[in-house]
Amino acid sequence: MSKNFMSWRLRVWQILLLLVLLFIWYVLSRDTGFAFFFGQPIEVAKVIWQWFFVDGDIYPHLGVTLSETLLAFVIGTVSGLAFGLWLGLSPSASALLDPYITAANSMPRVILAPIFGMWFGLGIWSKVALAVTLVFFIVFFNVYQGVREVSKTLLDNARMLGANHKQLLRYVYIPSAMSWVFSSLHTSVGLAFVGAVVGEYLGSASGVGYLILQAEGTLDVNTVYAGIIVLTAAALVLDAMVSLVEKKLLSWRPQQGNATQL
Repeated sequence: MSKNFMSWRLRVWQILLLLVLLFIWYVLSRDTGFAFFFGQPIEVAKVIWQWFFVDGDIYPHLGVTLSETLLAFVIGTVSGLAFGLWLGLSPSASALLDPYITAANSMPRVILAPIFGMWFGLGIWSKVALAVTLVFFIVFFNVYQGVREVSKTLLDNARMLGANHKQLLRYVYIPSAMSWVFSSLHTSVGLAFVGAVVGEYLGSASGVGYLILQAEGTLDVNTVYAGIIVLTAAALVLDAMVSLVEKKLLSWRPQQGNATQL
């Protein structure tokens, strides 16, 4: 049985499972008590349809949330990558800063939202700053760990062949850390959304988080679930884009099955 057929059949089962869950939700939501807390799938679908195809109200808000998320994702990833490489290659700096990094990572960073609001105002940058703090540490620790776990034998062999520091960084350290980087990016996508939406909750006049907050204030649970579904779909799209980039940049990496055969 071909691999493509197995993948197609798995996808069919996944869709069927989703349909079953939606049907169960629909049946349970016919009870008014259940519907008050968990909404009704048909009403949620109506809200989403209204947002996207009738009024178009969602597009400005979704654009704001996506802008905050993408900015935080890029800034957090680049800074985490650079800082992780620096400390991974500098044992003395790593030893000096280790307790401070551990303390910063242990801090519940959501409490920084009011401070960022004071610094950057209630515009987009206070949300970006909060989301960056969530993304940065995920990427940083993965890159730091990836650099520290580079094979000593591989480094010795590269030095024997005459590789200088820049060549080691380009051809050994960065490729070795890339797998760790992309594993962190899949988590970072969700965290970037979390930071953006939490920031919108605490003070904003736009964004999908703002729409959800407004709906909560009027006990409109269907609109709340519609906002959650829209955010989830957007996060899945960004995660799929990360997977495509990962597949292209890490094309040299053997598949699990091929590695097992070797």
